[in-house]
Amino acid sequence: MKTLFFALILVLGYTANAQRSTENIIIITTDGFRWQEVFKGMDSALANDSKFNQGDSEYIFKKYWAADEAERRKKLTPFLWSTIVSRGQLFGNRNLGSKVDNANRYWFSYPGYSEIFTGYADTNINKNSYPPNPHITVLEFLNKQPKLKNKVAAFGAWNAFDRILNENRSGIPVINAFDTVPGKNLTVQQKLVNKMLSDSYRPWGDAECLDVFTHQAAMEYLKTKKPKVLYIAYGETDEWAHSGQYRSYLDAGKQVDAWIKEIWDFVQKDPQYKNKTTLLITTDHGRGDAVKKEWTDHGSDIKGASEIWFAVIGPDTPLRGELNSEMQLYQQQFAQTIAKLMGYTYEGAHPIADEILYVFKMRK
Repeated sequence: MKTLFFALILVLGYTANAQRSTENIIIITTDGFRWQEVFKGMDSALANDSKFNQGDSEYIFKKYWAADEAERRKKLTPFLWSTIVSRGQLFGNRNLGSKVDNANRYWFSYPGYSEIFTGYADTNINKNSYPPNPHITVLEFLNKQPKLKNKVAAFGAWNAFDRILNENRSGIPVINAFDTVPGKNLTVQQKLVNKMLSDSYRPWGDAECLDVFTHQAAMEYLKTKKPKVLYIAYGETDEWAHSGQYRSYLDAGKQVDAWIKEIWDFVQKDPQYKNKTTLLITTDHGRGDAVKKEWTDHGSDIKGASEIWFAVIGPDTPLRGELNSEMQLYQQQFAQTIAKLMGYTYEGAHPIADEILYVFKMRK
């Protein structure tokens, strides 16, 4: 009853006309990074398992272990558990009743990313090789707004994002996998990243680059082009998990957390972005956990693989820290939440789920 009352207050208190400070938004995803690690830290069972610890359990325990769960999770994702928990919101700790799930039935990447950006769990989008998205995403919708035209961009490690975001139709620059940043007047940093990307090791062939190249290209674009809407998609957390390499999976998650801190530190120092920028951080799907060996996988046949999490920090998001009341939220609610934070109502030919009201300040 208390949760219902709280939600009712939010519904009654939130209005689209409330004063809004967000002028820019950065959406960040780290592929297949489990809520279990986000909220509980490293899993000692996996770290002790010779099938998954890459022969180096000592390294994992030294770097990530603490007997106290709160300390353990802070070792893995210190920015989430310092700045965001103290100034924003974290959703998805199912042990506290905060549930976030895929609405789509498939629990893998293309359907998950499409759900994030279309607000719709389309049952026809059922494979990673699906052709260009037929739906207008919230990024494409925002790019059509006069104040945001040509100020929307996306960077992703995986080469499917040009289809997921329908780069050809949308007109949004989507730099994914081994795409180099185009242009004649590139900065020294952009030329360097392009060269290193072209020469880099390709552990996953042409399908996906190492996250460091995606991050560095996105950061330089953020600094030089000053987009108002930016999407950055990291992928190594999923790739190392599929390979059963738990040490590398943890290291990748910790590195993403450090990069999120770098992004936040930059926007809080830059005049265009300071106190005018919201970050929304999430993942496309969960992974197995009920059966420990299934942590490497996901999909509709893996129990718990629909379970996800997200975090928000920004001037229009009240401090609530780690949400600990009973709630059920869905990935399809992110798209309208992104639009509302930017002051728009996302509309399209397909159904679009409502925004997440917890994210917004109540009217005073």
